[in-house]
Amino acid sequence: MAKRVKNFLTVMSIIVISMLLLPLHSHCKAAGAARGSRSCCIDKARGKKQRQQQVEGVFVFGSSLVDSGNNNFLNGSVVRANYLPYGVDFPLGPSGRFSNGRNVIDALGELLRLPGLVPPFADPATRGRAALHGVNFASGGSGILDHTGQLTGAVMSLRQQITNFEAVTLPHLRAQMHGAMAINNHRMKKGQDPFRECYLSKCLFVIGTGGNDYLLNYFNPRNNGTEDRPPLLEFTRSLITKLSGHLQRLYSLGAKKFVVFSIQPNGCTPVVRSFLNLTGDACIEPVNDAVTLFNSELQRLVDGARSRMPAARFSYINSYRIIKDMLDHPRETRYELIETGRACCGISRDSSGVLCDKEGPICRDRTKYVFFDGLHPTDAVNARVAREGYGSKSLEHAYPINVKRLAML
Repeated sequence: MAKRVKNFLTVMSIIVISMLLLPLHSHCKAAGAARGSRSCCIDKARGKKQRQQQVEGVFVFGSSLVDSGNNNFLNGSVVRANYLPYGVDFPLGPSGRFSNGRNVIDALGELLRLPGLVPPFADPATRGRAALHGVNFASGGSGILDHTGQLTGAVMSLRQQITNFEAVTLPHLRAQMHGAMAINNHRMKKGQDPFRECYLSKCLFVIGTGGNDYLLNYFNPRNNGTEDRPPLLEFTRSLITKLSGHLQRLYSLGAKKFVVFSIQPNGCTPVVRSFLNLTGDACIEPVNDAVTLFNSELQRLVDGARSRMPAARFSYINSYRIIKDMLDHPRETRYELIETGRACCGISRDSSGVLCDKEGPICRDRTKYVFFDGLHPTDAVNARVAREGYGSKSLEHAYPINVKRLAML
């Protein structure tokens, strides 16, 4: 009798275990098929919040519009936002973000349900587990060209940002995830790298750069006399060629999903308008024309990328169009803006019309302003750009797919 009871309990245990494992196996198989990789199923027993996370991580490269505080740690940098009124509406206060609150990366990270903020690379604390959900390499004042921004002191060029990713962050991540990746080795085809296939291919690589190459380089009389400047089309195409090389370098390191931001309408920013003492809502059209040319060439780059990076997928976020719509129709109920031409904060005389004066005055209602300082948008505008890039069905805002669909691939 005792033996029969023991056999019965053994059979029941097998059935129960099978019932528990079958849904997990089905979930792994479905998740793999949906993401294009049936070979990866890691850590599906994480907490509910982590299971809702739409990508494994976000790695960010670019300039001050996407910088989360790297310049705070650079000796000799004068392009910093580590003082009030920057961060006046941000939970951490002044953090190096060039806004009163979130930058566009923070807002996008919330939509992607990342477990926290994407930390700056230059912060010594951004190592090990702190880097698992992404790292921000962006540096205020930098550009596509290595020498862009050198007039502003120490910056990390786009080339250096990618080198930091390759030489420092990638080895640390590999070491950190060695155990989790080992369980996938037997599922991999010969020659496949589980770290790339199961982690990097499920991360977003965000690039927001190019504006400084015009403002601090091409149009800067201190850096380049008009008689020495190359034709605009030639200069723009050289930028695109160099940017293409940087994207291909990231692709060779394992990046598959790219989010590429256009340049914003720089001709409408307070710093550019102040050079000609413009009043009202007018913009400097020659600057906007240059930006529009770059953006159209950038979209062409996205269209042709598959020939050079066959496994890559792109989402081009047209922040120019999104912000220009707000500037052109500020009082529509979806925007409800009041001030489109002036900065919310008092501008420092030592920053060439760009940065806020330390502890200086600010506008009372930041949600009604487009620009917080001479160049950078307010939290409200950054949130709008992120929302449109993430979920818009309009090809004028997100092309050829939005970030939400990119994350699901």
